[in-house]
Amino acid sequence: MTAEGATSVLELSGIGKQFAGTQVLRDVKLRLYPGEVHALMGQNGAGKSTLIKVLTGVIEPDSGQMLLGGLPVWPKSPLAAQKLGISTVYQEVNLCPNLSVAENIFAGRYPRCGWTQGLRIDWAAVHRGAREVLARVGLDIDVERLLSSYPVAVQQLVAIARAISIESKVLILDEPTSSLDDDEVQKLFEVLRRLRSEGLAVVFVTHFLNQVYAVSDRITVLRNGAWVGEWRAADLGPQALIAAMLGRELAAQSAAPAAAPSFDQSVPALLEAQGLGQTGQLQPLDLRVRAGEVLGLAGLLGSGRTELARLLFGLEAPDRGALKIDGATVTFKSPADAIAQGLALCPEERKTDGIVAELSVRENIALALQARMGVRKFLSHAEQSALAERFVADLGIKTASVETPIGLLSGGNQQKAMIARWLATQPRLLILDEPTRGIDVAAKQEIMEQILRLAHAGMAVIFISSEMSEVVRVAHRIVVLRDRRKVGELPAGTSEDAVYELIAAEHA
Repeated sequence: MTAEGATSVLELSGIGKQFAGTQVLRDVKLRLYPGEVHALMGQNGAGKSTLIKVLTGVIEPDSGQMLLGGLPVWPKSPLAAQKLGISTVYQEVNLCPNLSVAENIFAGRYPRCGWTQGLRIDWAAVHRGAREVLARVGLDIDVERLLSSYPVAVQQLVAIARAISIESKVLILDEPTSSLDDDEVQKLFEVLRRLRSEGLAVVFVTHFLNQVYAVSDRITVLRNGAWVGEWRAADLGPQALIAAMLGRELAAQSAAPAAAPSFDQSVPALLEAQGLGQTGQLQPLDLRVRAGEVLGLAGLLGSGRTELARLLFGLEAPDRGALKIDGATVTFKSPADAIAQGLALCPEERKTDGIVAELSVRENIALALQARMGVRKFLSHAEQSALAERFVADLGIKTASVETPIGLLSGGNQQKAMIARWLATQPRLLILDEPTRGIDVAAKQEIMEQILRLAHAGMAVIFISSEMSEVVRVAHRIVVLRDRRKVGELPAGTSEDAVYELIAAEHA
């Protein structure tokens, strides 16, 4: 950690930015020190992404100053920012999967050889340089293999290696852990600590509070586009951090939703899977869920949670076992069949499989109900508007209008709109696959409370989350998966440790 009195490597002050008359940043400041990991925190819409775009030359602010090494600078493009030593690794790995690891690291700046130093690429130097920079992030892999042949966690480290290969002074990591499992997160943190020891200033953007305290030295909080404060991580506890992000004190009981309400366990199963499986995707398993029950699916990434959700909703066809609704065997040839039986699914990948970014909030909410009604009956514009307005109010979706393109909403509000889409179909069973991923603390809280309200009203809910604390808080029962097979069930009130012990057990 940087010693007191150290000089900042980069400093922003008085940063302001307007878009279409809306002030998205006002008087924002940020100080980055060499040898520190600096967490940039705030709810969705707080201004974090816009500030990063200012730092990296994507947009030019309307006011303010940027000092790099004490000298005023303004990068006019991402390339200009890179030349200044400011590199960024985004949530979605922004590399070329059809190129080799080495080609990705040096794309656009290959070492050349020949009498003019420009006749041909010096592949020996490319491969040697790639191995050297990968060693800095703890990777020893074949740099001549295609990037696509490696898992996401390795690709993430390759992206970091590319970023630091340009002699970076500042490394910005935007949600780097959202697609990683716990072990991969720990490996990434080891890399960050190594880079920190080399004197690099790291900006770390995340929604996971435990990760903030695991690796960060300093925290800056933004709220509604304004700077709230800067603290050493050791001086700002989780409750105080949440309060700074929300702008109000957070009662202890509201930080964690109450246990799921009781339900009638004597009612017959609404949905029952018997030996349901798919070769290569999911080992045969049994599962049942009743009306008014929240069934949690717990497991690490790759455990089979999403595969099970896709089988239940007709996105994939099982090749063994049976699926029953109200005791009668059903076969879903497509999601339309599942919807007709009262099932709904909010998918894991909100941006690619959920929202239609160019369409309005109104159109996105009406999509599933229109599909259920069929092509012979259309919801009028007025009916769609009334439907969207009701759910905007009921779920607290923050939007200027139901006609606003949904792509302009924050992640949390997009997620609420996806839930609204399926609630509009009045489902009997709602499957939520990672509904709180990538959204802020307050939005997570609201979605968790909504799940409890739906269950209390009699809806069956299957809840999938990588955050084990969320699963144990709301689930009446927890089905635990490992290596694409069911390894056990646990009752309400189970601790996170008990779930992890079952996941880690050699034999369940």
